[in-house]
Amino acid sequence: MSVEEVCAGKLVDRKSKFFAHLYKIENMDSDVEAVRKIHNKKYKKAAHHCYAVLLHDEEDQRNDGEVGSPGRVLLELLQEYKLDGYMIMVSRIFGGIKLGQGGVARAFRNSGRGVIKAYIENN
Repeated sequence: MSVEEVCAGKLVDRKSKFFAHLYKIENMDSDVEAVRKIHNKKYKKAAHHCYAVLLHDEEDQRNDGEVGSPGRVLLELLQEYKLDGYMIMVSRIFGGIKLGQGGVARAFRNSGRGVIKAYIENN
């Protein structure tokens, strides 16, 4: 396993909490599975663990049953910032207020962009 967390952040939108983590990875299958296990353990109350991965010519995403296609939104961020060899995972703890598809996509985009910008500013 060659997973390295490089940055993390939190966004609250209408009582829902979005925990975004950016990881450097080297292996698509084993590293993605390792990160999923970390988030399942760390955020047990999270309703959804959505992610995107960009590694060389491969890409992967997962919406984990969430509306608004957050996996695609996160993948677009990795592509926009040219973060090859990275994975972004956002775990959402539902706050009791439905955000709708647009609101969910916006919240995932904002939390993902926030953690990416924080990483870039510090490196």
